[in-house]
Amino acid sequence: MGRNGSTAAFRSQRSGARAASAASRSGAECGVEAGPDPARLAPVIFKPTALAGAHIIEVEPHADERGFFARCFCEREFAEQGLPVQFPQCNLSRNTRAGTLRGMHFQAGPAKEAKIVRAVAGAIYDVIADIRPSSPTYRQWYAVELSSENAMALFVPEGFGHGFITLRDDTDVLYHMSDFFRPAGARGFRWDDPYFDIRWPVVPTTISERDATYRDFDPASFDD
Repeated sequence: MGRNGSTAAFRSQRSGARAASAASRSGAECGVEAGPDPARLAPVIFKPTALAGAHIIEVEPHADERGFFARCFCEREFAEQGLPVQFPQCNLSRNTRAGTLRGMHFQAGPAKEAKIVRAVAGAIYDVIADIRPSSPTYRQWYAVELSSENAMALFVPEGFGHGFITLRDDTDVLYHMSDFFRPAGARGFRWDDPYFDIRWPVVPTTISERDATYRDFDPASFDD
């Protein structure tokens, strides 16, 4: 092959490499997994709960011999559901023993925050209670089991009490928060408050002194 042919072949290869690189970047931006046989990821699945504004979030796994890959958050898809898209803080709760209860917690006044809750190890019975006086589901509660196996998450709107009890040892819970935590707005109420009559699946064996000594819910403590 002559010089011109070699140069043309080199340019063609370089152009092809650039195109492949651009396609890879575009695919990553659109939720396409890089690889010899790329597959577009299914969108996040939103399932409304019985409480106004609260959603179960499920993933659609793309499985292969390695395991699976799935999208669990997309700003565009959350916005289409009317949900927050900014989560400036992320917290990890590690719980060494089954039967550990945390809750019920909420943020009052301007410190209100929404959250996405997911068990990344172990399993929890996750509970939310609607404490918004103007809500059609005021004073109602909802619970779901979140585990590392089912990969589900719970979107909790502003104005909800939240708590959980661990169902296994060594359970890790990941929270994405829609606002920076403001301690002055932190509130809580008893996990067994008859005002809500939450049905827990097991009796807690580990609970902090703060959570154990919360009073019953006082509607005056929440600014709707």
